[in-house]
Amino acid sequence: MRTLDDRKIVVASHNKGKLAEIADLIAPFGFEAKSAAEYGLPEPEETGTTFEENAYIKAHAAASATGLPALSDDSGLMVDALGGDPGVYTANWAELADGTRDFQVAMERTQKLLDQKSAHTPQDRQGKFVSVICVAWPDGHAEYFRGEAQGTLVWPPRGTRGFGYDPMFQPAGHERTFGEMSAEEKHGWKPGQDEALSHRARAFQAFAREMLGAG
Repeated sequence: MRTLDDRKIVVASHNKGKLAEIADLIAPFGFEAKSAAEYGLPEPEETGTTFEENAYIKAHAAASATGLPALSDDSGLMVDALGGDPGVYTANWAELADGTRDFQVAMERTQKLLDQKSAHTPQDRQGKFVSVICVAWPDGHAEYFRGEAQGTLVWPPRGTRGFGYDPMFQPAGHERTFGEMSAEEKHGWKPGQDEALSHRARAFQAFAREMLGAG
């Protein structure tokens, strides 16, 4: 496995909510991290059919443009009753005609489809969040780290914290949704502490353990 020789890295994302979460997770390791937006980089078209492919597209584009290692996350919600949808198209379900995104619309679409499947009990409304972190270098080399969080899709949505589908996702073993949790509760992990809770924190935990030697 290739390691990071220094602590300069590009976070290959323009998503403010995702950038905030990655910033919280990466802060303890002393990285000098700037986002792709800060470098003035355009958002590459995500044409992959897997989380790994899309994560690589974003990370390698940023690494190639800046000459620095780049870290990207591709994540999504997979609902069992919907055959794993929306999956890699999770953000697309929130897109409006003007190109902006409204995740309230995305959650309503998800609920409508679950209603059509008569998925009303918690057992029928199982799903998981998936996050794949890719660290890519300008020469094309890449390392991948995957995290998953199992849970139940609730309705109506609860909470105003987090972003995306967080208000309708209640992680397994918990009574509150991600939307009702603070960032610290949602991540559930810092170096030397307990196992992570969220999908992104679990992927980042694997990255930190394998590439940075963190506990």
